[in-house]
Order: sequence, then C-alpha cells, then structure tokens
Amino acid sequence: MKIRLAFLISILTLQLCLGQTKINTPYYELRTYWASEDKLPVLLDLFRNHTMQLFEKHGMKNIGYWVPVENKENKLVYLLAYPSAEARETSWKEFEKDPEWQKAKSAAGANGKIIEKLESTFFTETDYSPADFSNRAGRVFELRTYTTTPYNLGLLHARFRNHTLTLFAKHGMSNLIYMTAVGKDNNLTYFLSHASQEAAKESFAKFVADPEWIKARDASETLAKGPILVGITSEFLIPTDFSPWK
Repeated sequence: MKIRLAFLISILTLQLCLGQTKINTPYYELRTYWASEDKLPVLLDLFRNHTMQLFEKHGMKNIGYWVPVENKENKLVYLLAYPSAEARETSWKEFEKDPEWQKAKSAAGANGKIIEKLESTFFTETDYSPADFSNRAGRVFELRTYTTTPYNLGLLHARFRNHTLTLFAKHGMSNLIYMTAVGKDNNLTYFLSHASQEAAKESFAKFVADPEWIKARDASETLAKGPILVGITSEFLIPTDFSPWK
C-alpha cells in the first residue's frame, strides 16, 4: 500500500512539475532576427511586402511582429502559429522553395546579407493562457521569460493559474498569452500589454506590494523549500506597422 501511494504521489508530482497544456492548441514559434548594420529597414520591407503573405500562403499564421522599444541591436521579434510541429516542418519546406520567396530574398540581399543571426524557440500554450489576440492601439507589449529552479515549473504554473493572472489584471496589466518552451521543464514565457512603459512600472510596483501576491509567493516557496525562480528577463516591444497583433 505504501509503495502504491508513493507511486501515485510521484505521478502527481511529475504532472505538477510539467504543468498542463490545452488539448489541440497551436504550436507556436518565437523567432528573433538580428539585422546587419543599417539593414533593419530592408528586413522590415521584406516582411511587409513578401514574407508575411508567403507565410500565410504556406499555412503559417502571423500572430505579431515587434521591434524593441530601445532597439540597439537591430532586432525583429515575431510570433507564428502552426496546427502542429509536423505542419510547421512542411510549411517551412514549402516556403523556402517557393519561387516568389527566392526572388524576394535575392533582391533584398543584393547589397549584402541582411541578417546577422537568428534564434527560434518552440512553445505550447499553457492551460490557463487567455490567448488574447485582440487589437488595441497605443499599447506597449512586454515579453517576459521565467526560468525556474529544478522541478518547480508546476508550482510556478499553479501560482500563475490561481493568483498571478488575476492580480496582473487587477493592477492594470493585460494578460495576452502564456507558453512553455518545448523540451524544457523550467520555462514560462508570456506576453503582457500596458498603456506605456511608465504604466507597466507603476502596475508592477502595486502588484509586488499586494498582500495577496505576497501570500501566494510565500506559499509556493514554502512548498518548494526555497525560491522557485532563478531568472527573469523582460523586454518592452512595440508592434511594427504590419503586425496583425497591435
């Protein structure tokens, strides 16, 4: 009986640590491009006039396109969605060999390469993600990534599911989408939106001082016997003129 109980507890713990995802949700890809010096306008024109339309042609859904508020590294950040991981592979193969894409890419790079490097990360949506793709003019987006201590992603999910999202909304922040990186058991990545960077600062100041947040944070750290986060990154983004998600 003790062995069976221990086994059940281990299964429940594993499920908690891995978190939960919605059934049949899209497969997301977050891509970041670093443009060559003075080539960001060329890259943006390529996406505006060709790439986005060709993505849609080949079954890829354009979610949003952004540049950092302080874009010192000539970055373009964008989010795509696919029906599945398999569909993603098929779509990109068809896209890469499309004659229209080959022509547009060649023309854009006629005066030198336009991309220095790129990064791509795949995600699935959490079970508590609002996936709010509604548009609202004049807002700033915030991309936040949390890295957890070992085995504590489930506790972080529970904290967001039961407390954090509600408290974010209470303090004027808009919850947009919450995702976990494929193949990682220590990642939560999400988008918020704010009226401005100043509004974001004020909202977070109120949030971290909220007694309900302090109680929820302390409870999760008590269960973990210590902090459940080892790192947080945040970047403020503004949508490009051609971004579907504004």
